[in-house]
Amino acid sequence: MIVVKCGGAVAGAAVDKIRALAEDEQVVVVHGAGPQISQEMARRGLRVQFVRGRRVTDAPALEVVRDAMLAVNEALCAALGADAVGLAGDEIGLQAVLVPELGLVGRPLPSRPQAVLDALEAGLIPVVAPLAAGPLNVNADEAASALAVGLGATRIVFLSDVPGVLRDRAVLPRIEADEADRLVDAGAFDGGIVPKLQAAVYAARLGLRAEIGATQVLA
Repeated sequence: MIVVKCGGAVAGAAVDKIRALAEDEQVVVVHGAGPQISQEMARRGLRVQFVRGRRVTDAPALEVVRDAMLAVNEALCAALGADAVGLAGDEIGLQAVLVPELGLVGRPLPSRPQAVLDALEAGLIPVVAPLAAGPLNVNADEAASALAVGLGATRIVFLSDVPGVLRDRAVLPRIEADEADRLVDAGAFDGGIVPKLQAAVYAARLGLRAEIGATQVLA
């Protein structure tokens, strides 16, 4: 089984890759909606704030988050076709630990939702919006990693609008988990690559093949 995480900026462009992977293995998709959320928050005059790549989310922002997530989910399922089934994480029992300093945000726990298992058993592609019971906003990279671990996947693939992990403007073909931790702690990365890299490291250390674009993360 492969878990594919695609960012909101590339959800449509990821369709061909997802379908190609699904020809050979079971695929679970987790998507983000970052650009859509930020755009709608700005339109409503809501403050957009991130801390180490994670969105600070109060109650008005959470409403925007959920609406945007479900809209992206619907569009991605439509693009993937009739064998895709949309699932909202907070409705299928995804659990997370509240991160108070970020507001209504959760750090996801490994889980094995029955709705995902049922979809896979039926030969479908589950497409999961990263929300947790509460509801809580959950970083999509972290949600994908937690689901991959809980479901016993063998591989996790992060698709985004960057070609991989960049150092000195070059894509690293591979990076060791310890080195990734060291660089993150040293502030070598910022923005959305931080939770993505941390999620890949978490999965790699638990035995999954973890890839961020062209970069493989090694335990």
